[in-house]
Amino acid sequence: MYKFFWIFLISTMCFSQTAKEKASTFIANKQFKSAQSEMISFLETNPDDVEAIELLGDAYGHQKKWDEAIEQYEKLKDRYPNKANYHYKYGGALGMKALSVSKLRALGIIGDVKEAFHKAAELDPNHIDTRWALVELYVSLPGIVGGSNSKALKYAQELENLSKVDGYLAKGYVYEYDDEPELAEKYYRLAIKVGGSVTCYEKLTNFYEGQKQPEKAIENMEEAHQKLQRNALHYQIGKVCADYNIQLEKGEKCIKAYIANHSSKDGVPKEWAYYRLAQIYKHKENKSEALKWIDKAIAGLPDIEVFQEFKEGI
Repeated sequence: MYKFFWIFLISTMCFSQTAKEKASTFIANKQFKSAQSEMISFLETNPDDVEAIELLGDAYGHQKKWDEAIEQYEKLKDRYPNKANYHYKYGGALGMKALSVSKLRALGIIGDVKEAFHKAAELDPNHIDTRWALVELYVSLPGIVGGSNSKALKYAQELENLSKVDGYLAKGYVYEYDDEPELAEKYYRLAIKVGGSVTCYEKLTNFYEGQKQPEKAIENMEEAHQKLQRNALHYQIGKVCADYNIQLEKGEKCIKAYIANHSSKDGVPKEWAYYRLAQIYKHKENKSEALKWIDKAIAGLPDIEVFQEFKEGI
């Protein structure tokens, strides 16, 4: 009898570990429906397994099934009210639901979103993601429903105390939205100086593009490429050249380098690079080359409307 009990217990533990490992792998591979099915099945016999509940919530969240994700995270934060991450995930799912419904319905949700994020921040003074969420929340909300740049800056300062890179990026983000471009640029540049990651350079590049300063955006990306040697930056430089009809020789050279060195880790399909080359050749008034490259783009991705529209305009 005891032998049977231990065999049953060990086999159950092995199944538990295997099921949750499989769900985690499915999520890592963006197979969210499979992760959902795995955890629903597992929870039928293990309804109180905390890790499984969280994995199911994550699987729902990745599929933008906000009500279902909220239900799972609510279970966790109610059961473990002192765990900051459960309040953070609950608030995040609520916030995403608020973005997907009417403004009137969203108003009834925002209070709960704030409460969840504030609770997470209170429980864990080192929780970086929560402070980022509060920065974005206070920046994006209108003042009439509690938006506040001063509160956003408060949490940006807390971020800076935890991580200078995150703090500088957060301050740049707040000042960009507050229409203070000099301060935004200052903090994005400080983030590059301290962190120097692709993300830091991307934030400053996007800022320059938003300010209609493509030359500065290109200069920033060239600096990033010199330091980081990422092929994806070839595409980004070429894209700005094509979009703004500037430095076309440089844009052509960069896009061709991107195509020649392309791999799946670069992110952007080659067809989009073909499209950028077609743009560049159109700017150069070289119709035959523009048609050649847009036809290659369409051959690879025939359902992209932008490609079809571009060809019609040549």
